[in-house]
Amino acid sequence: MMLSDKLLQQIEFIKEIDKIKYIQRRTKLFNSDRPENDAEHSWHLALMALVLSEHANQSVDLLKVVKMVLIHDIVEIDAGDTFIYDTEKNHTNTGAERLAAQRIFGILPGEQAEELIAIWEEFEAGQTPEAQFARAMDRLEPLLQNSSNNGGTWNEPGVNYEKVYAKKSVIKDGSAVLWGYAEKLIDAGVARGILKKGK
Repeated sequence: MMLSDKLLQQIEFIKEIDKIKYIQRRTKLFNSDRPENDAEHSWHLALMALVLSEHANQSVDLLKVVKMVLIHDIVEIDAGDTFIYDTEKNHTNTGAERLAAQRIFGILPGEQAEELIAIWEEFEAGQTPEAQFARAMDRLEPLLQNSSNNGGTWNEPGVNYEKVYAKKSVIKDGSAVLWGYAEKLIDAGVARGILKKGK
């Protein structure tokens, strides 16, 4: 049986994205010293979206949200992970990430490639209800992890209450309910002494 070019492209993409399992994040697993990898992070966000979607500010297309969180960090195969509190490299969409999206999703057949690039771009722009809710998941998960790990990355130089609050406030655009919960976790971190105010 002849294998179609389309199938071969799809298999090539599936093989390529295995590399995401090797991208280490700074945040550690819950109650653990082991760093999370990008594949674990994306899987966790997808399940969070399934479980928490009722708390979105607006009705969302859940399948699109799940697609967003599953693919949002695939670009890090080429561009690498940028620590959210990095003081030298801004944690925003970069030219390197856009090139990575074109290359990696471009392995797929044209129509699928275009769809995933569009979904990735929508997530990055953060303007639609789906993107805002997906980004809320992306900011909530490490907050839960750091809270479970005596501060985790909150203990790194230059990370303080003000930075955490500013970065995590994106949650409210996707879910006021989850932002209310997140604010309490942040305040509890200060009360426990695992998140410092000021310098």
